[in-house]
Amino acid sequence: MGSIEERLGAAVQHYQSTVDDFDRELARLLGVNETDLRCLEILLTGDGVAPGELGDRLGLTTGSVTAMLDRLEKLQFLTRAPHPTDRRKVVVHITPDATVRAYGLMTPFLDEAGRRVLDRYTPEQLELIVDFLTFNRDIQDQHVQRLRELPTPTSRRAKSARGAAKQLENQAD
Repeated sequence: MGSIEERLGAAVQHYQSTVDDFDRELARLLGVNETDLRCLEILLTGDGVAPGELGDRLGLTTGSVTAMLDRLEKLQFLTRAPHPTDRRKVVVHITPDATVRAYGLMTPFLDEAGRRVLDRYTPEQLELIVDFLTFNRDIQDQHVQRLRELPTPTSRRAKSARGAAKQLENQAD
């Protein structure tokens, strides 16, 4: 059966794989790639987001953000509007139709699963779960930032991968 640490690690890995699978299917059904889907998720939770913020949150260059926004705008998933106080900037909004499409795919799952979770756990247990997930998200965000600071290997050969791994080891010391 394994120790609690092993079981927890396996459960978190399996959960992450399942979330990845769900996201991949959402992306497929919306006709976008997974980075574009992540952009739409960010837009769903905000009231307009600057392209620079999207780039920071997604780890993309300005050129990649522009290409992504162009793709999503062509699909009529988002609009770009002038910033309300700074005419040099733009704000990106998800369109009402894209919101309906995305929630149309997610809501049946979220409603059923959400009800099952709420019925299974006490409010105190849910608070502990929220704390666990939030704490782990913060740690994961720190790790992602550390990985983003590493140079991209110029070659896909194992030698380059070993070099990046060595840099990680040196950073940890």
